[in-house]
Amino acid sequence: MAKPLETVLYEDPIYFSESYRLIGTTIQGLIFLVGVLGNLLVVFVVARSRSMWCPTNCYLVSLAVADCIVLVAAVPQEIVSYYLVGSEWIWGDAGCSFSIFAQNLGINASSLSVAAFTVERYIAICKPFLAQTVCTVRRALKIVLCVWSFAAIYSSPWLYLAATFPIYYRGFPPLKMCDHKLSREEYLGYYFADLVVFYLIPLFLCIFLYSQIAHRLINQPFNGSPPIIIIGNRRCVELQPNFRTSSRSQVVKMLGFVSALFAVLWLPYRGLLVYNSVAQEKYMNLWYLMAAKTCIYLNSAINPILYNAMSIRFRSAFGRALSLRSVCSKDHV
Repeated sequence: MAKPLETVLYEDPIYFSESYRLIGTTIQGLIFLVGVLGNLLVVFVVARSRSMWCPTNCYLVSLAVADCIVLVAAVPQEIVSYYLVGSEWIWGDAGCSFSIFAQNLGINASSLSVAAFTVERYIAICKPFLAQTVCTVRRALKIVLCVWSFAAIYSSPWLYLAATFPIYYRGFPPLKMCDHKLSREEYLGYYFADLVVFYLIPLFLCIFLYSQIAHRLINQPFNGSPPIIIIGNRRCVELQPNFRTSSRSQVVKMLGFVSALFAVLWLPYRGLLVYNSVAQEKYMNLWYLMAAKTCIYLNSAINPILYNAMSIRFRSAFGRALSLRSVCSKDHV
């Protein structure tokens, strides 16, 4: 890559193939629509009903907002880029820095929300007595605030480290590209910190805590009393007294998907960043790059399904929202 502060010269304009444009636009456009609508629906159904206000749902809303930011900041620009010339950027200097900042903010807040949700689930299931004092809405809101504050502070350097630079194509007036102000080598520490803090730590935390949860659900039958969490001065019963082995197995499967999809869908892009950061010759296959980015977008779009598909409460709330029933209708577990 040429140094960003130098003029980047190309002899001929570069275009994406028609098949590349069609596949990218169709798949990523569908993911964008499903993801944004699904995540907004999560926020809506929790906000509309006070009975949905519990610690778990605080983290789900945080996750939904983070995923929406990722999708809105990344996907439309990605699709538009398929129809531009080479690396052309049309959103201006402010759009360049803010787009990169917003993408990193959403990605980082999403990873931290998953970690926070995992810890909360571990305490609620494996430490039920501690959960009565720790798993409160007020504490969850404070943790969510800390998650977003840390993610914003950590991502804020991108507001200053990204800018537009001139590029020249034969037969075209001077164009702009969005790139880093410094060379990639000078970002190595930042990239590897991202990898550790927002991928490896949440990943291993999920694997360890969900294995503990699975062990608890499989090997320690409930005594007939459902675990509870505190919502303000109220208690939220999360599991029915007639909870059976099949239900426990269903929960374990869901928890396995939480860890597996987070790891699998992020691995292609994280792996590419690590490889290109240390390799002398960077790997920039366009089809692989599209697939890696699409996995990230899919991770942001699938979360409403992943975390809520097995919740009767959420399914009921989704049904009422989509059927435009009265917002005052009674919630049922």
